[in-house]
Parts: sequence; C-alpha cells; structure tokens
Amino acid sequence: MDRDLLDQSLRKFQRELSAGTVSLALLAVLAASPGPMYGYQIAKTLERSGEGVLSGKQSALYPVLRNLESAGFLQSHVEPSVSGPPRRYYGITADGRTALTEWAAAWRATRTSVDSVLEGLLP
Repeated sequence: MDRDLLDQSLRKFQRELSAGTVSLALLAVLAASPGPMYGYQIAKTLERSGEGVLSGKQSALYPVLRNLESAGFLQSHVEPSVSGPPRRYYGITADGRTALTEWAAAWRATRTSVDSVLEGLLP
C-alpha cells in the first residue's frame, strides 16, 4: 500500500476516533476539578494527563465545550481577567456527571470488546 495513502487513512481514523473521546475526556477533567476551569486550563490539563487527546488542537476544544453546554452537561460564566480578555469558566452539571458515568461505561465496554478482537491478531 502507498505510504501516503496509509498515512492519510490513519489520520482520518484518528479524527473519527477522537470525536467522542474528547467529549468524554473533557467531562472527566471537569468532574475531577475542584472548581470551574477556563478553556486554556482544560487544554493544558488534557495535554498533561491525556497523553495527546487534543495533541495541539486546542481550537477543537471550544466547539466541544459549547456542544456539551448546549446539551446541559456543562454550565459556564464569564469573569474578567487581569492579564487579558475576559475568560469563560466551565463547570460540570449533575446531568454532565450522569453522562460521564454512562459514557465511561460505554467506553470501557467498547475498549474491552475491541481489545478482545485484536488480541492475538497484532504483534
């Protein structure tokens, strides 16, 4: 197979795979936080603990945050910042915690299922 085609298909697979996992990771970060966080804090936390969940795509974070807020899983408020423009802080809601629990269970079940299929097939 052509290397460029293989690389292109891998990038497409990674984009598709990350679509739902970013939402799950965001909810998990906010659930573990002692209080609301602004976008840059969330992105830095994901970079540190998520081993590349966003991998340099911080701009992708904001549409996901807005979608999660629209779904009622997050709430936000804006506060002035002494070092720049106002910051929007996000916190997880009770519905968000419920979604996190269910999504995490679905993730684990999917991961276990895929791992069982791949077991023994790959070096």
